[in-house]
Amino acid sequence: MADNVQVSIVIPVYNEEKNLPVLRDRLLPVMQGSGKSFEIIFIDDGSSDNSLVILQEFTRNEHIKVVELTRNYGQHAAIMAGFSVCCGNVVVTMDADLQNPPEEIPKLIKVMEEGNYDVVGTIRKGRQDSFFRILPSKIINMVARKITGVGMHDWGCMLRAYRREVVERMIQCHEHATFIPALATVFGKRICEIEVNHEERHGGKSNYPLRKLVNLQFDLVASFSDFPIKLIMYGGIGLSFLGVCFGIVLAVARLAYGAVWAADGVFTLFAILFVFVGLQFFALGVLGEYIGRIYLEVRKRPEYVIEDIYSAKGKE
Repeated sequence: MADNVQVSIVIPVYNEEKNLPVLRDRLLPVMQGSGKSFEIIFIDDGSSDNSLVILQEFTRNEHIKVVELTRNYGQHAAIMAGFSVCCGNVVVTMDADLQNPPEEIPKLIKVMEEGNYDVVGTIRKGRQDSFFRILPSKIINMVARKITGVGMHDWGCMLRAYRREVVERMIQCHEHATFIPALATVFGKRICEIEVNHEERHGGKSNYPLRKLVNLQFDLVASFSDFPIKLIMYGGIGLSFLGVCFGIVLAVARLAYGAVWAADGVFTLFAILFVFVGLQFFALGVLGEYIGRIYLEVRKRPEYVIEDIYSAKGKE
């Protein structure tokens, strides 16, 4: 079947035991009715509940494959693990919490085929999330548009479709911390977005608290921009410039009003301090530029480690 797979569905799973049976029961009929040959790849990202046991039972179906990771590596690393074993000409990613309705998948495939797109993104219509989830998401969307230069509106929705060529290029990057929707824009020339429905979480609790959203934001910025390092460097230059200006003002005032106005040199010490602190930040920024580039080049740790792969044929 691997040589004839047209569509691969890649789904990262972390503690989703309440959602998995419903997801399977909704997803299989959708794909069977699509008229496409398909495979469904679940990636167990170190779940501590019964998710893996449930997934292993799913493999009785010939269309389902389960990838077990050695520990929890995070959503995007789990998706990359799924990319490494999938075979489809079109690869669709989605979450396991059923906020991404499986019934929307044929729409993505149709748009990709009709428009010959490399990447089809989605915009969540009628989003069923709290204000404290929507606000960080809007910030991520704004930053992603600025960094990538691609005017997509919803970078946080994982219900997306990718051409096989784009997936293979992303796998070759071997990046430990990355943001897949943004990485895909580096390799995809023809990109579009469509609206899809968004539902409330079926069961369990969200695996993306505010802390993880902040980390995701940092991954996005660090993987695609050197802005934080440059901010330190430019801030150091600014502080040095203010210190020099302050010193000039003090010198002129000292000549005009005498030593008493300058608090007997205390203000002068502050001016000198500002200059040196600014220079220190500037030096740290320059060093950070070099260290950051070396770090990205020499880091060879695996992004994920696959423990086992299960299918209808048993362990692979």
